[in-house]
Amino acid sequence: MNILDKVREKFQLKDYSLSTEDAYVAWIKQFILYHGKRHPNEMGAAEVEAFLTDLATSRNAASSTQNQALSALLFLYREVLQIELPWVGEFSRSKVPRHLPVVLTRAEVRALLAHAALDAPAPYGLILQLLYGTGMRLMEAVRLRVMDVALSRREIVVRDGKGDQDRITMLPDLLVSALEAQLAQRRRWFDEDVAADKVDVWLPHALATKYPVAPKEWGWQYVFAAAKFSTDSVSGAVRRHHVEEKQVQRYCKRAALGAGIAKPATPHTLRHSFATHLLQGGYDIRTVQELLGHSDVASTMIYTHVLNKGKGGKGVVSPLDAD
Repeated sequence: MNILDKVREKFQLKDYSLSTEDAYVAWIKQFILYHGKRHPNEMGAAEVEAFLTDLATSRNAASSTQNQALSALLFLYREVLQIELPWVGEFSRSKVPRHLPVVLTRAEVRALLAHAALDAPAPYGLILQLLYGTGMRLMEAVRLRVMDVALSRREIVVRDGKGDQDRITMLPDLLVSALEAQLAQRRRWFDEDVAADKVDVWLPHALATKYPVAPKEWGWQYVFAAAKFSTDSVSGAVRRHHVEEKQVQRYCKRAALGAGIAKPATPHTLRHSFATHLLQGGYDIRTVQELLGHSDVASTMIYTHVLNKGKGGKGVVSPLDAD
């Protein structure tokens, strides 16, 4: 087993996300290739520093990119090679510059969602509406399970959010009928999959081993499942995965362009807009923090800096407009 396979095996044992696994493996591979395919056991502080320096200078990588590369190499040495790094303290993480989030006005959100409804095939338009209406992250939305949609209570349970935290957010009344239709379509697919003996769905945290019947149950199915079957890259199982998140991103970009929005709008922009508009509506910041799933209110405080209180930036009247 080569070193990259060992990295993937360790990730699967720790039950980390596949996206993080792919990113870390890519950085470790780059690190090895940068140093002429030398084994990491033969390298140390000087090689790590040289690689990170090259990222910052030759490649002009952003601070967040440098930090992710460093995290990948620390994972390699600490978790995979079981090598304690006495020199790790010598490396300081790059300071990530603070940028204000991109926030759309209510009119811009309406225009973007209207164009998405016209252009995006089901269920992509509905997913974009959910991102703005609930404040969910993109991956939380595409991974939504049937059991976590409570239509009668107008609630959605977000499982395994950032930091492995569960939370509850609202389900907008305007989306109830659309979600009912989506679930009805999903049930038809489920019944067809049962008949074809292809109903298994991926479960996190080894739940499939603990509850072997669960992957075949209706409640565990993805609300937004892909129309076609795919092969699981880890287990090799052929199953119906959730819709591709990149497709949602593409339709969001197309809808923003169609709506004439000059801002760089992404699915995450709808989450930023959700939080900002709630604060504008008078909801307290602790409530917004809980709905977003932030562990620290400081993360939510960023939205107070983009609030427009009707008097320009920070609610201050310009001296040019003063009487």
